[in-house]
Amino acid sequence: MKILITGTTGYIGKRLIPFLLKAGHELVCCVRDIERAPFKGKERVSFIEIDFLKYDPAIKLPTDIDCAYYLMHSMSASGDFGKMELECAENFKKYVAPVNLKQVVYLSGIINEKELSKHLNSRKEVEESLEGGNYALTTFRAGIIVGSGSASFEIIRDLVEKLPVMITPKWLNTKTQPISIRDVLAYLSKAAGDERLYNNNYDIYGPDVLTYKQMLEIFAEVRGLKRTIITLPIMTPKLSSYWLYFVTSTSYRLASSLVESMKVEVVARPNHLSEMLQVFPVNYHDAVVNAFAVINQDGIASSWKDSMVSSHFAGKLSKYVKVPKYGVLQDNKERDIKNEEKVLDRIWALGGSTGWYYGNTLWKARGFIDRLFGGTGLRRGRTHPSKIEAGDALDFWRVISADRKSKRLLLYAEMRMPGEAWLEFKIKNDKLYQHAVFRPKGLWGRLYWYSVLPFHYFIFNGLINSLVEDVEKKVV
Repeated sequence: MKILITGTTGYIGKRLIPFLLKAGHELVCCVRDIERAPFKGKERVSFIEIDFLKYDPAIKLPTDIDCAYYLMHSMSASGDFGKMELECAENFKKYVAPVNLKQVVYLSGIINEKELSKHLNSRKEVEESLEGGNYALTTFRAGIIVGSGSASFEIIRDLVEKLPVMITPKWLNTKTQPISIRDVLAYLSKAAGDERLYNNNYDIYGPDVLTYKQMLEIFAEVRGLKRTIITLPIMTPKLSSYWLYFVTSTSYRLASSLVESMKVEVVARPNHLSEMLQVFPVNYHDAVVNAFAVINQDGIASSWKDSMVSSHFAGKLSKYVKVPKYGVLQDNKERDIKNEEKVLDRIWALGGSTGWYYGNTLWKARGFIDRLFGGTGLRRGRTHPSKIEAGDALDFWRVISADRKSKRLLLYAEMRMPGEAWLEFKIKNDKLYQHAVFRPKGLWGRLYWYSVLPFHYFIFNGLINSLVEDVEKKVV
């Protein structure tokens, strides 16, 4: 089958593609930014650069597509995300109208309560919009998805591993029915072309109905940690959102959406989908165990943190790939090197659990200040300890270019500051070049640069020396 994928660079999309390729399908992947396209050069995978928020009649999809996966959402986006999601759905229908499309598979949320959160209501409205297309719609409605790199999993992980005692909001007593990411992908991949599922919707769920408090307790049990959880009825939604924002790696926008959704019970309607597709979901305990098996092998395929809406980043990567030369303030350094590969290894491992090799306390202090002003801070870390791709989050940076062949790594700052900043590492002619570039915004931008200049001297000088000197010591 020829299959169209939307949400290609998202948490689900990046994981679903290998499943569909293994099943022998040909894929046409939609991306807003071709620089972020995963699986480039992979056989039976092609790409179309398309933004579903803006309909462009000049963009034409292949007419011989059999099935499409609708995996887009804007839960943590700023502004009216409900309106954005509806616009995406309506534009999607316009794009596929000329296509000989038989089926659309849509991943939604469980919506069995009368009163829904804004997020779940938006999911419902998108489903209703997609039902009006010239194809059969198959909708899978999931609750909490448990898997390495998922927003819910990483938030629970942060809470359990950081807080021996938790003073928590009353919504921790809300019931939900979590499902493993592996089971979600199994359902999705087996749905393509299955006419039994046409024009139907199904809740997909694991065998356990749990409160969020019980999920935290089971997570702690898997990790071998003893945790005390106290729930209070006095924590307002806003206070709860700030609690999640400061304790976990989530953005405030996503925390607000999650808090609102967590007040609604997400318990599934029983169905026979499991027997129909021969997918038998594991319980929550085993889902957590499986997630850590992946983490321990450094095999995380995708993470919510790498989504552009996990920060304040706006626009395509190509907009930032050319570092400005005029109207900027710079810190440029270079060092001779003897072993290019080992230096590249150290550059490619920057951030996350590795840290920044020199002055990590100062880096952490800058991250803490950034969080106080509503920024991302350092807590996003990185998805993989040594592999990075364009578009990935790396602490409070966004990877603009990571080209090992040309020996260049370019980062763009996502921290709160009065201007824009780039950090570039490049190896050429047995030299390592390190460029820190800041384009100030008005007087405050210049004052900011000069106020941190003494720290820059130590941090950037120490960074390039550590990248080179440690390697040289090992070589000698």
